[in-house]
Amino acid sequence: MSLSNNLSEKAAASRLTTVGMISLGCAKNLVDAEIMLGSVLERGMQITRRAEEADVLVVNTCAFIDSAKEESIDAILEAHQQRELGQRPNQKLIVSGCMSQRFATELRASLPEVDAFIGLDQVGELGAIVERLVDGGVDSGRSFVTPRPTYIPDWDTPRFRLTPAHSVFLKVAEGCNHPCSFCVIPQMRGRHRSRPPGSVLAEVRNLVAEGVKEINFISQDTTYYGMDLWAERAGPRQPVDSTRGPTLAALLREIEQIEGDFWVRLLYTHPAHWSDELIETIAQCGKVARYIDMPLQHIDEAMLGRMRRETSRSHIEELIVRLRSAIPGLALRTTFIVGFPGEREAEFDSLLEFIERVRFERLGIFKYSREEGSRAAKMPNQISIPQKNARYRRAMTLQQKIAREIAAAKVGRELKLLVDQPLIARTEADAPEVDTRVILSATAPVGQFVRREIRGARGYDLLA
Repeated sequence: MSLSNNLSEKAAASRLTTVGMISLGCAKNLVDAEIMLGSVLERGMQITRRAEEADVLVVNTCAFIDSAKEESIDAILEAHQQRELGQRPNQKLIVSGCMSQRFATELRASLPEVDAFIGLDQVGELGAIVERLVDGGVDSGRSFVTPRPTYIPDWDTPRFRLTPAHSVFLKVAEGCNHPCSFCVIPQMRGRHRSRPPGSVLAEVRNLVAEGVKEINFISQDTTYYGMDLWAERAGPRQPVDSTRGPTLAALLREIEQIEGDFWVRLLYTHPAHWSDELIETIAQCGKVARYIDMPLQHIDEAMLGRMRRETSRSHIEELIVRLRSAIPGLALRTTFIVGFPGEREAEFDSLLEFIERVRFERLGIFKYSREEGSRAAKMPNQISIPQKNARYRRAMTLQQKIAREIAAAKVGRELKLLVDQPLIARTEADAPEVDTRVILSATAPVGQFVRREIRGARGYDLLA
């Protein structure tokens, strides 16, 4: 997704409008921000890191849980306040992202300070919208949001990367088909839609040619990749099977043939869609990181049913055994929700027992957030905030103990590391931003792989 060579010529030929961005939320939102900024550069504008210097400031919002929505609102109001107090009183303010997509009508009424709202279908059109806004072709408070987003980027979509040069997030699909009762992502991001394999492969080849060492596959459900295309190939009322369309396993085998020293990391996989073929493929492909991010949310059978997770405790237990036995050295990362409506003490204890027994290499805990428009928001027996907080502390205390023991077991081993900063690196078992770091005793070349002996551990981090 590199920008075309004539961008500098375009910029020089016109008066430069300066665009700034505040991007919140997950890696999927970050990719949207990169595409928006790519469209800005393609239109001959320039980007600034300093909000006070921008002619147009974009706040790219998140609406996943209550705390994310509060952070987004605070960022919008602060941006407006700084605009009023700063040197650019005529600065235009645009709100984008999941909160804009989900609450466009409500926000337009409650935030008259905002000049325009754009949704997920407009991420590739930000440059054109900015031009219209600056030229006065957009009414104040205008909403460009379309109700059911269908957009998906391609390999050559202009993109201004916001990650370090050696590590990128690659969106292989968008949207979600799952009915999880706690979640409203399908309402915001639409149905699952996979990129064609050729598009993904072209982007991977370009990134590797540019020297990228880590490609993190992201989507709402990475293991569902390609399945939506099977039905398209089969046609109406025809049986659907994996021979009719692309699969994640087939895509990974194609990537394995690309020359270069790099690894591909799988983020956001769903336990319902793992196959023996995919497990075998990961085991056989040296360029696929021995790391699987698989949010499980809970393990108690009744809780999985109330959460509408489309899987069972026995399936999850068996899948973990299959993954670990087939892929030596695998690091499993997961997340759980505590305080879901109706979660009894026995069900929470079942979760704690599972965490202690399975010993996930990486684990995060979310306190249940009551999302307006979700099935769970209407459920009886909502859990109190003090109970959620207490369960969160108990689960995290247990995981901290496990993490310390796992880190201590690595002391004395020589590991392959990817260097993020001169004295900071990560192992194959650590995704950017969310997992642990390796603190180096001597500087190493940024963006390169090195091998170092682990000499100790400090909290979650390793010392090398």
